[in-house]
Amino acid sequence: MRSILIPAAGLAAFVPSAARASGPQTGDRPLNVVFILSDDHRYDYMEFLGTVPWLRTPNMDRMAREGAYLKNAFVTTSLSSPSRASILTGMFSHEHQVVDNTAPMPEGLIFFPEYLQQAGYATAFFGKWHMGNVGDEPQPGFDHWESFKGQGTYYNVRMNINGEQVVFDPGEYITDILTRDAISFMSDNRDRPFFVYLSHKAVHDPFEAAPHHRGMYSGEEVPRPESFNKPYYGISTAPSMDPDGEPAKGEEWYGEGRRPDWVKNQRESWHGVDYSYFGRSDWETEARKYCETLTSLDESIGEVLRFLEDNGLDENTLVIYMGDNGFCWGEHGLIDKRTFYEASVKVPMLAYCPGLIEGGTVVERMIQNIDIAPTVLEACGLAKALQMRGDSFIPLIAGREVDRWRDRIFYEYYWEYDFPQIPTTFGVRTDRYKYIRYHGIWDTNEFYDLLEDPAETVNLIASPEHREMIRRLAGELDDWLERTGGMNIPLKRTDRPRGNDHRNLRTY
Repeated sequence: MRSILIPAAGLAAFVPSAARASGPQTGDRPLNVVFILSDDHRYDYMEFLGTVPWLRTPNMDRMAREGAYLKNAFVTTSLSSPSRASILTGMFSHEHQVVDNTAPMPEGLIFFPEYLQQAGYATAFFGKWHMGNVGDEPQPGFDHWESFKGQGTYYNVRMNINGEQVVFDPGEYITDILTRDAISFMSDNRDRPFFVYLSHKAVHDPFEAAPHHRGMYSGEEVPRPESFNKPYYGISTAPSMDPDGEPAKGEEWYGEGRRPDWVKNQRESWHGVDYSYFGRSDWETEARKYCETLTSLDESIGEVLRFLEDNGLDENTLVIYMGDNGFCWGEHGLIDKRTFYEASVKVPMLAYCPGLIEGGTVVERMIQNIDIAPTVLEACGLAKALQMRGDSFIPLIAGREVDRWRDRIFYEYYWEYDFPQIPTTFGVRTDRYKYIRYHGIWDTNEFYDLLEDPAETVNLIASPEHREMIRRLAGELDDWLERTGGMNIPLKRTDRPRGNDHRNLRTY
């Protein structure tokens, strides 16, 4: 591994809120950065983890083998737009106010590529923006821009390229288009520091793989998570009480009767395994198509790595891969994200840079999406901006000791007009415990011992022996919200009439 030189080479002046700092570099200039973001890729669907025995992701495996695997990476909100805004701003959802997928972006947000741009970097965005609006117009911080409206399409692609609408051949695949154009930009800017934000549509529903990957997993058995059939339907018998008003010793009462009713109800919705995607097919078929689409995405990562290696840029380019949120494939009978369950909030994260990272590095510390902006800024020789809540994980992937790092993460999700089945949710997670609190719904909260119950099958919210820990975490959650200005629900205008749409009968 090539040694890292400090400080970073000088660049042009930039905005005051991101001060110059020493940063890693190999050779005579700060690192290039390629940030690759996928959509809805859950944390453990990578070949090297063995969750799905037949899944093939050789290039993600290479990143883990020759770079770093950040095994405990989480988002602050498990939803596309809020998570993407947290990535770009380094702030929590209640701070940047992008709280759902439809509300307009507030004015005045600063995206971290603006600092890179003003510091002399060539910056480019390719792919899905989908942050607080459905437009495709160029956004601040990028010299080059290629995007599409809303979720976009896998085929029949139409994109806004630097302000002009471009229609592609109907048979061209969006992942291939974005990858090709990102590589072209890097090739054109190889003689100066560059930052590329490659934001894939994949692996968002409806799942469509590249032609040569379609059907490659047909007939394979999709693993069922341990919590697939929990919660069961039905009502548990209430426990008898001892003289002190506690459950009688030895009586088990933390089962289905303590599971949230909204989770039970959602099992039969289009985001549940019993009626997945409005019944268009069974959930196993959808999961196999998801995996095929994921393998097509993995192929894109391989093309980026090969370009960097073939052009002598790999030693001096930091590649970060992550998902914008997790995804349930049967956990608690659910499909989709939004919840604070592990499969929903935990995301894949990999980092590759032979000149910086020792191959096979595993980072155990808890990382969040708010850490991406400070990390990229440090890689480029800049300090994080004052408004950013996250921290750079460069020291962690470089194998250096870090005395102080977070030992818990906080979570928030706000009720959406279009998805009323999921309540406003707040939570806190330590290395061992998770506390989930629901707002505005008559239902149970949740508490899990992740060491004893990693699948989150036994809700201990009423457990006497955990009462003090629950009280402490609830207080920490309130402290976090108060400290960061999150004690108000950020309501947004939502003009989304549904009329006779059978999928959602809510109207004005």
